[in-house]
Amino acid sequence: MKIYYLFAALPLAVAACSPQGGAPAPEADYTGYVDVKIGTGGHGHVFVGANVPFGLVQLGPTSIPQEWDWVSGYHDSDSTVIGFSHTHFSGTGIGDLFDVSVMPVVGSDLTYARGKEDDPQSGLWSYADRSREVARPGYYSVPLTRYGITAELTATNRVGFHRYTFPASDSAAIVIDLQNGGCWDRTTAASMKELNDSTVVGYRFSKGWAPDQKVYFAARTSKPFSSLELKGQDDMYGRLNFATTAGEQIMLKVALSPVSEEGALANLDAELPGWNFEATEADAKAAWNSELARVRIETPDSVERTKFYTSLYHTMIAPSTYQDADGTYYGADGKIHQGDGHTNYTTYSLWDTYRAAMPLMSIINPDRNADMINTMLNICDQQGRLPVWHFWGNETNCMVGNPGIIPVADAIVKNQPGIDRERAYKALLVTAADTARGGGLREKYGYIPSDLMTESVAYDMEYAIADGAIARAAEAMGDTANMRRFTERSHSYRNYFDPTTGFIRGRMADKSWRTPFDPRSSNHRADDYCEGNAWQYTWLVPQDLEGLEQCFGSREATIARLDSLFTTDSELTGDLVSSDISGLIGQYAHGNEPSHHVIYFYTMLGEPDKAADRVRQVFDEMYLAEPNGLSGNEDVGQMSAWYILSALGFYQVEPASGRYWFGSPLFDSAEIDVPGGKFTVKAIGNSKDNKYIRSVKLNGKEYDKPYIMHSDIMNGGTLEFTMGPAK
Repeated sequence: MKIYYLFAALPLAVAACSPQGGAPAPEADYTGYVDVKIGTGGHGHVFVGANVPFGLVQLGPTSIPQEWDWVSGYHDSDSTVIGFSHTHFSGTGIGDLFDVSVMPVVGSDLTYARGKEDDPQSGLWSYADRSREVARPGYYSVPLTRYGITAELTATNRVGFHRYTFPASDSAAIVIDLQNGGCWDRTTAASMKELNDSTVVGYRFSKGWAPDQKVYFAARTSKPFSSLELKGQDDMYGRLNFATTAGEQIMLKVALSPVSEEGALANLDAELPGWNFEATEADAKAAWNSELARVRIETPDSVERTKFYTSLYHTMIAPSTYQDADGTYYGADGKIHQGDGHTNYTTYSLWDTYRAAMPLMSIINPDRNADMINTMLNICDQQGRLPVWHFWGNETNCMVGNPGIIPVADAIVKNQPGIDRERAYKALLVTAADTARGGGLREKYGYIPSDLMTESVAYDMEYAIADGAIARAAEAMGDTANMRRFTERSHSYRNYFDPTTGFIRGRMADKSWRTPFDPRSSNHRADDYCEGNAWQYTWLVPQDLEGLEQCFGSREATIARLDSLFTTDSELTGDLVSSDISGLIGQYAHGNEPSHHVIYFYTMLGEPDKAADRVRQVFDEMYLAEPNGLSGNEDVGQMSAWYILSALGFYQVEPASGRYWFGSPLFDSAEIDVPGGKFTVKAIGNSKDNKYIRSVKLNGKEYDKPYIMHSDIMNGGTLEFTMGPAK
């Protein structure tokens, strides 16, 4: 998606970040299979640094550039560091966060500003020696060449743990930077104050993508500082001064809170009271291993193993914890709320993650998934509707449609334990009734006219997908009237289908078509689509493939047109082609989410071998074990979740259906812990040539459906594919 162009070795600390859902003790070092540099090149935008699964803190380097490919703070092409910030997005298409940045320095005559790469003495920045960089789950280290300092980082859930090895100096310092945020983010208020000679507390309030973000912190040093000096614009830099000997290590712990300075201090004491860096790193590694062990694959292909576990790692960075150790958090209504027994989360990239990342979570970590759904219901209570793109207590209203509806409806249909289905169902209906963001136009006209709203087709089609999810939830709740009502609403996209061209295209209030029309055209954020064109949006009907068949006239015509999607020329036209239309096979764009379900239409249309061909092509061409290894933004785990589910052999196409359609399993065996025990997927005779499913057994019995139900997975058992060559 794009918009603009550890613990200490103590019981309390371990409990603060222990995995949910009874994850097994790992039998292998799964972190050794993770390459955190995959996705750091190109437009992957992934986070690099130290964190624990779903942690509040993402502690990592932040570079000088404030450009699109640096929205995670890190890019493979650049080695500048302005500091080590405690919050980062992973894989988003817009920048914010980078809160409470820390930079170790040497020198008394430094400039307190961001700095410029063409002036090496400006600001506090340094080049990092990437040849000596170490990056793995839960740990990051790199030498800063300007200062001769080696930085090491690890983390607990709410605390970033720094260890800096200094040269001998009378002017060594650790600088806390409250000015520099992420890309479009700007500080609106900041404060730092010394509590004693080793503790500083403060806050950073900012406005950017989030209209009103509040972060509080408490920082404690292992060695007393001689003084705290406030520097720079509006005293937003705090310099902690030290005299150091050669090779001396100074450690710093920084705890965050969304609530208060007192909350940050309490988080620090609860999670990391000691100073054992190695034990904290080991606990972070153990937390990652426990989560990564939720899916255990067997494959002789080490590259595919790396791709798989790196993808799994990417899905476990966010949503991230958003509450203090005592459960309090800052709500969407601007008020402080006491926890209600479940973990409160933030960073909901729902337009992306409803498609695969949230369904994946419902399988491999249903307890955590329930907490994420309950957080969304709390947000609905606090702001009057389910979230669209929510982080740090702020609704950004970023992206189109009603994406928050879909994972909540999915939880209802799957009878997700741990949620109140009546409350969840009410949230769906309240959100669907909202007339903002084109909802009123859709209610009046039956679709959103393209002369009355930009991105009208994209908004309406995503609303239709959400309506389809509500219809399934209504059916599960026994509400026949709303099942029929929302099923009909889910067909609104049909107003945009032009039988003369065979494409979905913009339609005016008077029912005329927008002209001129070019199905390859894209004008980013300024046409009828969103990060796409008519080729891609014609297939954005996961809730009603049968209806799309009727639009094309027959199944044969639909298959022929689907074939052409992958074989037509990849040329894009338009005044401002969206960079998100990437990972092209013909006009199929795997680099962006609206295309992610399309390959599985082949299985649904009775052509599973064609699905297998395209799935394997995407595996080989769009997921590479290298920095530029992703075909588009990671988008908070969605890009990787597609790979994980598809590699297991199935994918949930229809939102809130509880049904996963078969593609082409990649591994000889995969095992998942589920409430019913273990669910195992086996692929007999699997190879690059034998990529086609020739028969299926479920729990030893012949199985003739081209999909498997969520309930069958969660009950445990064995899904066995017999693979074969092309017919």
